[in-house]
Amino acid sequence: MLLLTLSMGLTGYSQESKLWNDFEEAHKSGKVAELPDFSYVGYHHGEKGIPDVKHKVFDVTDYGALPNDGKSDKEAIRATVNAAVKNGSGIVFFPKGKFLVNEDSDDRKPIIIKGNNIVFRGSGSGENGTELYMKNYLPAKDPKKLWTCPYMFQFTGGGAEKVLTNITANAQRGTFKIKVDNSSKIKAGDWIVVHVKNNASDLVEHEMCGCHLDPAWTSIINKGVLVKEYHQVKSVKGKTITLKEPLMRNISSKHNWEVLSYAHYEEVGVEDIAFVGNWHDDFVHHKDAIHDGGYSLVKFSRLANSWIRNCRFTDVNRVATMTLSANVSVLNCLVTGTPGHNSISSSSSTRVLIGMINDESSQWHAPGVSGASIGSVLWRVKYNEDTSFETHASQPRATLFDCIEGGFFLGRGGGARQNLPNHLEHLVLWNYKELGEPETDFEFWSSKTWFWKIIPPYVVGFHGAGTTFKEEQIKVLESLGTPVKPESLYEAQLKLRLGELPQWIKEIKQ
Repeated sequence: MLLLTLSMGLTGYSQESKLWNDFEEAHKSGKVAELPDFSYVGYHHGEKGIPDVKHKVFDVTDYGALPNDGKSDKEAIRATVNAAVKNGSGIVFFPKGKFLVNEDSDDRKPIIIKGNNIVFRGSGSGENGTELYMKNYLPAKDPKKLWTCPYMFQFTGGGAEKVLTNITANAQRGTFKIKVDNSSKIKAGDWIVVHVKNNASDLVEHEMCGCHLDPAWTSIINKGVLVKEYHQVKSVKGKTITLKEPLMRNISSKHNWEVLSYAHYEEVGVEDIAFVGNWHDDFVHHKDAIHDGGYSLVKFSRLANSWIRNCRFTDVNRVATMTLSANVSVLNCLVTGTPGHNSISSSSSTRVLIGMINDESSQWHAPGVSGASIGSVLWRVKYNEDTSFETHASQPRATLFDCIEGGFFLGRGGGARQNLPNHLEHLVLWNYKELGEPETDFEFWSSKTWFWKIIPPYVVGFHGAGTTFKEEQIKVLESLGTPVKPESLYEAQLKLRLGELPQWIKEIKQ
């Protein structure tokens, strides 16, 4: 197992945060607090730890792979994956040693894994563990579109989302019930998508929270407000659907909200593996497709209740992304080597937990969010002072950066101009420890550039370097320069909901 030592302990706390006290009081009285409830993120809502699954083991060496022999193991890995998928579940097991996945003799295509209950398990991510080495980059599907290089290992669901019913009544953020016109195709245990895509002027205006809407932001203006919240159904009674998790955004039925099916797989895992690329150039942002994504390693797409843990990523352009996924946990991972483009990100996903990450590589974009992600939590993440977190536009919402230690400056959010703002409502920075040089009157809605626009966030317990802010651009600014209690908002909310912290959190923090 890869163990990280992160210097996250905080000293010199002020008194408890007023926002926290308000949240706690609202929780006790059954009301909706100003702060979103982030406690439902991650694998099985954080209520239990990632399991050590006991599926049938499919050893890659039984299918032709041989570590440390200098020959490609790509087809052997594919054969092992196919056997596990055909079985209906399985552990694709890698013994100790170096396995080669993209040699000169190989095709230039990714390894795709489609199935429930499939776990990639190595023998450790340290020097004497399992290494999956990618010698050659994967070419872009369209070299003019720099983001189109595929990820080497793609764990993906499949199928199309279908409209199941329409939502017929307003619903408040933080509540659990939605009313629909027909619930006959929905039952307890189903995963669904609470969805809207609408460019009604009042909806767009509401989304901007009083901030200026730039005519260049054609995505939200023309295509409209886009929300995709992935939920699991707790119960169905008549035309009322009760969800297992609270809504993260208000619903106004007049804007044609729908409930869609969710094509996905579950219980997919990647653990105890070192993923190593062959990226050694001096990174130049948007120079070409190779710089932006030639060595991209792990992608989760349309997965729920799945995980990546105890892995190392070295010499890569893009580390790992969770897209169109729900309740995925990425825990206890290390990023090292040559700086590249993106670290670990939640992209158009719901309730992803990215925690206990140490990114030593100074990726251009540190861990963060992009697309229509909602309810994501970055928890006890550390990165260097020469990078900053990702907020990559295309309508991310409700993101918690909790007990982060790293650089803090504009310009690393990301996003094309037409897809701005960088982040919409309910960005929360909680006990963020800034490394590096301070700034005076930092702007979340920059007056100097077009590429940094964030709806006024909540900034609580921001400390470290001594940065100050333009306070009119912040929704709530509390305890600037001194960390607050509770140290971790995510942990405090989870403890409040469950009555105590689950054992997996106690163990991973040891």
